[in-house]
This record gives sequence, C-alpha cells and structure tokens, in this order.
Amino acid sequence: MKARVVEPGQELGELHTFKRQRDERCSLLMTEDSAREVSAERFARLYERHADRIYGLCLRMSGDSARATELTQDVFIRAWRNIDRMRSGSDPGGWVWRLAVNVVLNGLRSDRRLRAREELVGDVTPHLRLQTPATPIPLKRIALDTALRRLPPKARKVYILHDVEGHSQDECALLLGIAPGTVRAQLHRARKLMREVLER
Repeated sequence: MKARVVEPGQELGELHTFKRQRDERCSLLMTEDSAREVSAERFARLYERHADRIYGLCLRMSGDSARATELTQDVFIRAWRNIDRMRSGSDPGGWVWRLAVNVVLNGLRSDRRLRAREELVGDVTPHLRLQTPATPIPLKRIALDTALRRLPPKARKVYILHDVEGHSQDECALLLGIAPGTVRAQLHRARKLMREVLER
C-alpha cells in the first residue's frame, strides 16, 4: 500500500473545505428546524381559528358527533402534512375548508362502501339502554338535527353547503362534483323534506 503524500498547503486546504461543508450542513439543518417551527406556528394558528367551524361542517355533513370528531381529526392531520403547500397570501380558512369538504365527502363514500359490505345482524336497539342527556337541549335544535339526519345523504350535503354554510349553487356543484341542475334538484328536495319533518 502506498503512503499518501500531503503537500504542506494541501492539509490546510482540506481542513477549510471540511469546515465549509460542515458549516453548510449545520446551516441547512438550522434552516429546516426554523422552517418546522414556522410550520408549527402556522398550523397552531390555523387550528385555533378554524377547528370549531370545521367540526361544525363535519357534524352537519355526517350527522354523527363521533364520526364528526374523527373527520375533523383527519382534516387537521392532512392540513399538518400539507401546510407547506398552502401558498403564502392565500386564505388559510378557505384552504382548510376545501380540504375539509374533500375529507368529509371521501369519508362518507368510504362509510357507504363499508355499510354495503356489512351483513345486517338484526335489531339490537331493544338490548341497548338509552340514556337521557344530563342537561336539557332546546327542542328546536333537536328537531332541526333530527330533520337533517332524515334527509337522504346527497340532499343533506347540498342543503348544508348551500343553506347552512352559504355556498352558491355553482360552488356546491364544484365541491360535490355534480351538475348545477342536480344541486338545484337536491336542494329543492331537501327543503321540501325539511319542511315536512319540521311541520309535524
């Protein structure tokens, strides 16, 4: 094996190169750490400002508080993973709202496919002990929630997006991936069914 011959100035040059590379790696790591901190701060602000609103959307579209909690969690997990994709200067509320609508619609599709595969075992309600809530809930709220749950899934989605959340018919069509005429038909159907249930 041949011994490596080091020229007098070469060793000093290699040391400078090593230090420069080390400093570049440290700078890159510090930049990544500060970027993570900025992302964490952005996410914390996003969550604090919009968590209740997103939960409300999930609850109204799913009709189930436990499922709404799961969907809200899924929305903010995806928001955390994609926070760097949010353009600076864009509306974070709109961004997380679109994300939530997509997550809820995909979750409801998944639930529907799962229910289609399940076998009905029979009615288990006689075996369940129903508990009354500890605090009274306003009757109008109960009637509205009951009426919303009785709507067919497509009509409920359109009704919530249009009449509750205030989206235009074209926005509803875009969010749900259906034709504007279908939105109008589903909205008419939902309003009619809501009136029938609430007038009883």
